[in-house]
Amino acid sequence: MIKFPTLPPTLMCILLFVFAFNTKSQNVVKKEKTSIADFAPKPPLGYNSYDSYLTHLNEDQAIKLIGVMAKKYKPFGYEYFVMDAGWYHNVVFYDGTKYPKKVTGLEMDKYGIYEPGKMYFPHGIKRLADLAHEKGLKFGVWIIRGIPRDAVKRNLPIKGTTYSARDIADTINTCDWNKDNYGVDMNKPGAQEYYNSVIDKLASWGLDFVKVDDMVPYPKEMLAVAKAIENGGYKMVYSLSPGDVHKTTDLPYYRNANMLRITEDVWDNSASVQKGFTAWEKFAGTTEKGFWPDLDMIPFGRLKVGAPDNIAQISNDNRARQSLLSTAQMRTFITQRALAASPLIIGGDLLTMDDYSYSLLTNKDMLACNQNGVMGDNIYQADSVEVWFTSNKNDPKKGWIGIFNRNDFQKTVNLSKTDLGFTEYLNSYKLIENKKAFRLKDIWGDKEFTMDGDHQFEIPANDVVFLKFEEVAF
Repeated sequence: MIKFPTLPPTLMCILLFVFAFNTKSQNVVKKEKTSIADFAPKPPLGYNSYDSYLTHLNEDQAIKLIGVMAKKYKPFGYEYFVMDAGWYHNVVFYDGTKYPKKVTGLEMDKYGIYEPGKMYFPHGIKRLADLAHEKGLKFGVWIIRGIPRDAVKRNLPIKGTTYSARDIADTINTCDWNKDNYGVDMNKPGAQEYYNSVIDKLASWGLDFVKVDDMVPYPKEMLAVAKAIENGGYKMVYSLSPGDVHKTTDLPYYRNANMLRITEDVWDNSASVQKGFTAWEKFAGTTEKGFWPDLDMIPFGRLKVGAPDNIAQISNDNRARQSLLSTAQMRTFITQRALAASPLIIGGDLLTMDDYSYSLLTNKDMLACNQNGVMGDNIYQADSVEVWFTSNKNDPKKGWIGIFNRNDFQKTVNLSKTDLGFTEYLNSYKLIENKKAFRLKDIWGDKEFTMDGDHQFEIPANDVVFLKFEEVAF
């Protein structure tokens, strides 16, 4: 029998501690690297608070919105509830209201990472994310590129490193329209760790979506956020904004995100409808797995709600209004987004959404076209009438067509099967044209007809004929 030496009690305790520590270390589960491309297999559907609440969404409003979204929109596939800018503001309210009179500071932790403002979100953001999850929704927030200027002024430490805010700040490449942050110099040690710490905090709140503003012109910082999400093992949809400074030559960088804003800010006016056509044409054919060019939010319903009527200091531009889009423009607007496979992010107030807007947003044929995930092509243009064609990725005998009248007056047009894209479609699948016809459903007109030759369409000013088609034999 082998005898082991008797060890002093103190030494035995040390050895047992070392053994236990090593065993525990070996059992630590490492974060599994994820791929951003897997997070959004279809164009995301959801709500963003900016169009309706600007920068003053508060906790009570968010709770009500989450409830309505879960009840009325989730059954149609809308799942992302996203809070836009302003959530880390500390503010003073106008007396007797929850409307901000002025911003008094920006809430952040000891590492220079933003925290929810106490006046807007006294119980924090995790509580809201948990509520959304309980109701079967996903939760996200807006952030802006860079590191808080106040963190640099105070030279706060970068979490998990020996570096500080001044070591990584880029004080030259700053945002033109928001002065909260400096940029981050990704050539400096500690820079990636800072972005890691930001994403780690968002993930600790249970976030499923992050919209990052002012990021598009800065590819290195863009990649830093993607790396923080993937290496952290987080399943977090990554959305890029704004949309007026993009370049198609930078697509390899943009494709490290799930959504790319490709328009300037879109509101409820005719210019915004035209922006959609311009951006769609520029980025046609650029979708790929998990990457969706984004035509911006949908300004249907009530916009900029929440400003008290009796406070004269509030500008008229920031007071509530019903969307100024005509019903024809609304049909064109939502049809663009369906055929372009753009993410559908509702901007108008969910609590007061009118019936017609709701009917467009929840139309099952429109949603099927959008969730098909194929960005349509412009196949016909004449006299400001355009035809855009989207094929069904699962069934080559089906698809969708939009016939857009971009004139300010009604147009009557005669269109052939070639004009509508059917000839090219038939050739692609080696079908015999003269033995094929097509059954068409006018989605907004809610009627069906069969087309085996030319067909005449009457399209009101700034309106669209939105068609679902399937091939049928004679």
